[in-house]
Amino acid sequence: MARDPRVQSAIDHWSPRFIINGVPSADFAEVTAACETWEDWCAAWGERAKVHEALGEQALAEGYRLSAGAHFTRAAVCHHFGKFLFVNDLAQQKAANMRAVECRNKALPLIDPPGERVAIPYEGKVLYGNLRKPKGVVNPPVVVMCMGLDSTKEEMDDYENRFLARGVATLPFDGPGQGEAEYELPICPEFEKPVKAVVDWIETRGDLDASRIGIWGVSFGGYYAPRAAAFEKRIKACVSLSGAYQRKTTFEGRPVINVEAFRVRSGSKDLEEAGRVAARVSLADCAKDITCPIYILAGTKDRLTGVDQAQKLADAVSGPVTLSIVEGGNHVVNNYWYTYRDQTADWMATQLGVAKR
Repeated sequence: MARDPRVQSAIDHWSPRFIINGVPSADFAEVTAACETWEDWCAAWGERAKVHEALGEQALAEGYRLSAGAHFTRAAVCHHFGKFLFVNDLAQQKAANMRAVECRNKALPLIDPPGERVAIPYEGKVLYGNLRKPKGVVNPPVVVMCMGLDSTKEEMDDYENRFLARGVATLPFDGPGQGEAEYELPICPEFEKPVKAVVDWIETRGDLDASRIGIWGVSFGGYYAPRAAAFEKRIKACVSLSGAYQRKTTFEGRPVINVEAFRVRSGSKDLEEAGRVAARVSLADCAKDITCPIYILAGTKDRLTGVDQAQKLADAVSGPVTLSIVEGGNHVVNNYWYTYRDQTADWMATQLGVAKR
């Protein structure tokens, strides 16, 4: 039997992202090799996640807290990648998502530095985030981390650790249409709204420096972050990883599972309605209002967001620009992660006034 093209697409395009963000390479190879149909995808990753959960429980029972935290984090990532585009069975998808959340929550007090689950009020509901602060730093600056169409705060451990090592606190959060919020709040192209709520919340904390706030976004979040920076002047620096400048209102050429995830998470009944939401995804009228320094990343072999989108953003902003176009880079350049992950962490720390390390 021929392999489901949706599974084959996963094998062909996603392995660098899965592996650098915490899935062991053997897990990726074994789970995808055994998965013949997309309908089996979520459950297959859930079974592999249970292996890491069991290792975490064993380490915790033996008093090895750091090991337990690492195991629970890997379990969370496996559950996350089981559900991340699995919108064909929403009950199964939500169950997997909540398992990812539970595993990362177990890990937060155990990892180094530890994390804190936080609840941020937003339009009568709550946006959840994971706050981590660098060791030995009083009132550190903080980077707000914006997720993409299919990423959530449970996937951010590698990114977080790079900022934390440089003295910057991290706050990845699930916004409308993302992770824990996707079941009540649809995608919001006007992402300055949830970011304002997050920044307002940061100002209530006595342990963070609200005068030094950066924003970072990956994939769809690479649009959300500059969009927020255009309106929210309390943001002092912005990183945009493979974000769109302006989305098309049609979906030709995009992977089917990505299109369906956008439709579902935008709360649209069909692609025509989803297209109207996509039409609102634009920086054309507001990019000129981005006055803080911005670091823009793009890959020349990105099949989701063309290099031209990065160039348009770089040309339109009013503040200082660092534009990095990586030859051969895929979406978010995860195949050449070493060309930007440390570099953007260094850049952000510098912009927020942290001494070089």
